[in-house]
Amino acid sequence: MTMPLEHWLRPLRPLLVAAPIFGLTIGLIAWHGGFQDLYATSLALATGLVMVALVAQIIARIGAGEIGLDVIALLSMGGALLFGEYLAAAIVALMYSGGQYLENVAEGRARREMTALLSRAPHVATRRRESQMEEVSVDSIAVGDCLVVRRGDLVPVDGTVNDGEAVLDESALTGEPLPAKKRPGDVVMSGAANVGDLFNMTATKAASDSTYAGILKLVEAAQQSKAPMSRMADRYALVFLTVTIAIALLAWWISGDPVRSVAVLVVATPCPLILAVPIAWAAGVSRAASSGLLIKGAKILEELSMIRTLVLDKTGTLTDGRPTLREISTSWPEDEFLRLVASLDQASSHVAAKALVDAAHARNLSLVSPEQVSEEPGEGIAGTVGDRKVAIGGINFIASAYGVEINDAHTPGTIAAAVAIDGKFAGILLFSDQLRAGAASALNGFKAIGVTRIILATGDRAIVARQITAGLPFDEVRADLSPGQKIDIVKDEKTRAPVMMIGDGVNDAPALAAANIGLAMGAHGSAAAIESADAVLLVERLDRIVEGIAIAHACRRIALQSIFAGIGLSVGAMILAAAGYLTPVQGALFQEIIDIAVILNALRALRIRPSASRLS
Repeated sequence: MTMPLEHWLRPLRPLLVAAPIFGLTIGLIAWHGGFQDLYATSLALATGLVMVALVAQIIARIGAGEIGLDVIALLSMGGALLFGEYLAAAIVALMYSGGQYLENVAEGRARREMTALLSRAPHVATRRRESQMEEVSVDSIAVGDCLVVRRGDLVPVDGTVNDGEAVLDESALTGEPLPAKKRPGDVVMSGAANVGDLFNMTATKAASDSTYAGILKLVEAAQQSKAPMSRMADRYALVFLTVTIAIALLAWWISGDPVRSVAVLVVATPCPLILAVPIAWAAGVSRAASSGLLIKGAKILEELSMIRTLVLDKTGTLTDGRPTLREISTSWPEDEFLRLVASLDQASSHVAAKALVDAAHARNLSLVSPEQVSEEPGEGIAGTVGDRKVAIGGINFIASAYGVEINDAHTPGTIAAAVAIDGKFAGILLFSDQLRAGAASALNGFKAIGVTRIILATGDRAIVARQITAGLPFDEVRADLSPGQKIDIVKDEKTRAPVMMIGDGVNDAPALAAANIGLAMGAHGSAAAIESADAVLLVERLDRIVEGIAIAHACRRIALQSIFAGIGLSVGAMILAAAGYLTPVQGALFQEIIDIAVILNALRALRIRPSASRLS
């Protein structure tokens, strides 16, 4: 429940458990001593204290337009006191308050990953200005600020590494247990912990726009959400309440013994419907978060279990979204050629520049700082590297600048860059956007887990789309799409089956919002896509989405098991109580066994192993 009453009742749960324990202790001592009045009074007072809290809770729920099985608990305690079953009343009070407390503990455990994310949000940062360092609030950090991250500090905002090597623990964000090493120019996410030496970084986003701020919004939404199955449980609660009262009155009418009706009410208190379902879904959301998949709540997780169609964007989703050096064509010695252009590109912010620098580092080439650098944004860059004059840029830019003719024929799906050294054309570099590692196995995993239709929807050219999807299990490939056409595809597919859209760019945001579930690739995705999404993947691995669907399937199965087993046992116990085979005291003890069993079953969602879930 999310009503204000629950906020102040929660800390009182231990007291409400202690009261009937104390009352039962005094009452049993008094009974053995022959003090019948003290026995009845102590048990009645202990029960009454729990009933007062229960009445307040029922009134609050009715005010919120809800009615639950708390009413049965109130009737059973009140009926037991009315007909002199003081021991049964006190045991029901203990079992009910204990069940509520156990539910709170179980929900807390179920949400532990989400709570951990909330509790570790960065609040302060160290900002460097000239030679001075100052402690500032993360909210005061501006884009472009130079920040110092010491060992043990959390990265306060999204940014890039300035110098040295950063070693970051991103496990709380991505579920990856091993530290990640970041080189100069690499992106770092807010919320990651520095487990290496001090490093400097440049803020690329304000705190409110950073990864961790988006995570906190998702977590808060998840904490307040309620699965459709939970709302279904609330609706069936009224039916169950009616059936329970009918059986209780029938037992009294047939036997003439009001104690039998009390026993019937006792074994129906409380119902596994309101215990097991929320805990199972909360545990599932938490379990997905531990794998780097943040889901906005139980409602989204339940919808995830029903997804049958998958629509994927290409760039940044199916592929890495970052160019990598694929081929070098030059008459120069290849390593020397790469060393010169990579040294120059250290001064460039172009996306391909990082690919060149990374390729040079991979070959252990020694780079030097370029001098006299000039850059035409979007065209190319020129400068001096040692005693060489080097320029790199688009084929037309280099051809025009140096008066040379360059054959620009290159492999479809690649991007070509031309290089001039000492004023002469020196070679061609080919870049391509690579298929994500494990993409093929992830797509097969989607098919294995019940996704019947997978569609690629990209704005890229058809020839590139066909090349990248060759041999992959796509049912349809749609290319040259505008954002509006992506929306049309999603809406059309929704008429046949529930659809999940996966994307990362601003142009994907409308389609993400239109799908049953929109999932953003959040580690490097756009803020618009993350804001529009129902879930965010913080680790660059599509197989984690397959795991998320497996977790959703397992949670649904666990919740249904708890409902059917719990309700079946409760109805069976009510029939036995109505026939006189269970006393109120025995019924209270039996019902508590049922409640503990369904809660423990619901908590199995924390131990879901997705690989096993896919096979079950």
